[in-house]
Amino acid sequence: MSEQDLKKSEANNSSASEEEYSLNDDRRVKVLTPGAMVAKRFFRNRLAIVGMVMLIAMFLFSFVGGMISPYDENQQFYTYEYQSQQYAGVVRNDDFRYLVADDQEFGSTTQAYFLLYYNNTSGEEDFSFEYKSVAYDVVYEGTDFFSIYSDGTLLAMAFKDIVNSEGDEELSFLVKYGALKAYTSGETSFEAEGASYTVDEDGSIATEDGTVVGYISRFVVSPTENGVTISRQFKEELDEAITNDETEFTFVEEDGTTSTYDVSYDAFTDSWTVNQEKATYVYDSYSSPSFAHWLGTDQNGMDMLTRLMYGGRVSLVIGFIVVAIAGVLGIILGGVSGYFGGWVDNLIMRIVDVFWCIPSTPLMIILGSAMDAMNVDPQLRMLYLMLLLGFLSWPSVARLVRGQILSLREQEFMAAAEACGIRSSRRIFRHLIPNVMPQLIVSCTMMLGSTIITEATLSFLGLGVKFPFASWGNIINDVNSTYVMTNYWFIWIPAGLCLLITVLGFNFVGDGLRDAFDPKMKR
Repeated sequence: MSEQDLKKSEANNSSASEEEYSLNDDRRVKVLTPGAMVAKRFFRNRLAIVGMVMLIAMFLFSFVGGMISPYDENQQFYTYEYQSQQYAGVVRNDDFRYLVADDQEFGSTTQAYFLLYYNNTSGEEDFSFEYKSVAYDVVYEGTDFFSIYSDGTLLAMAFKDIVNSEGDEELSFLVKYGALKAYTSGETSFEAEGASYTVDEDGSIATEDGTVVGYISRFVVSPTENGVTISRQFKEELDEAITNDETEFTFVEEDGTTSTYDVSYDAFTDSWTVNQEKATYVYDSYSSPSFAHWLGTDQNGMDMLTRLMYGGRVSLVIGFIVVAIAGVLGIILGGVSGYFGGWVDNLIMRIVDVFWCIPSTPLMIILGSAMDAMNVDPQLRMLYLMLLLGFLSWPSVARLVRGQILSLREQEFMAAAEACGIRSSRRIFRHLIPNVMPQLIVSCTMMLGSTIITEATLSFLGLGVKFPFASWGNIINDVNSTYVMTNYWFIWIPAGLCLLITVLGFNFVGDGLRDAFDPKMKR
């Protein structure tokens, strides 16, 4: 290499060295703003980043998920469920019944005398008795059927077989009397009120032209529901099933459909119950997770995933509003107390002491019970809940702000602000409060998690958010028995996980902010 080239190389190296070590080079000295330094320390904290991811995920789940969900918050789903319902009750009539002729009397006391004398006979013979100087002649007409006369006039009849009308028109006394007399004596016809009737061995009562007007049966069939008419054919088939000790029988309805009925005997009441399985349109309660409902449905037939999304909205909004109320009140009162000191500080701190002494849980239980008794609208109740929690939470913020301002107000920048003639309100809210904001942010972040837990606890106890609004607390409140808790895990576990993730996220972010704002923390 020539001497000239050597000189050029040394010059270039000297120039490069000067450029590399120049104190005026902006690339050598990087100056970060306080905010950037806090952000850098925050994002170096792995737990804080995990907390941020958890919170973003829960916010997206609650607010965006509710918008893209195909269902509404209170949309209910139904399904057909086959349930065994009581259709009718059946009683076999083994006691005497009485039917009094028109314009005659045969009261309950006289009926008791009839039974008294009847029990002293063989049950198949005539007998007489007297009551209040009136003689009664009882004539045995057939099995379990008696005619009762007085002075040769037919007063009443006592019977166990019951005459039922085929249509809506009730049969007269004489027709029933003639039908029972003919049926018990084995006759096939009788006359009553100038008309001829026939009675077959099945107890059917018909007019001369063959029109069936009634039938005789020992069983009394009573429908469970009002307005239901039970046909004679049904009663006869039911009578046959009971006689044959059958526990189930099939009946073909008038429209051609076949219905199955269960017959059960109750020895205590000596009666039969007829049950029918019916398809009932009911809430699709506690249905298992499926393609249509990823987390199943709750006890009201509502989609659990959608309820979780909307419940997250309510829980998060309540948390932020409560912290906002507590923050505003705490900043104002704590700032005024710390700046002015003296009697103002003493007065505000005594108010803080009073609020600290208020038993918040019993107070919320009392107010919750009062709102239940007054049937307060659920939306208005939610507003009252936020106001109550906010007013009970501000003392801690006020103490924090007061303590910070007591130390800041003695520093040089406050003396300079006072010397410049800046009014007190501006000094508090433009110079002191901004210097307290780092600690406030950390405190409010921590408070968000505890507020959400408090709201969930109150809702779980039935004192917070009420149906139809959803919150994670009242969703868990649906687990009102051990059976539901053990068999329907999809009701309470997802809500508990959402609550856990959200509160942990706020705690992680709060810890990260505390470390980021404190430059003394070890890295």
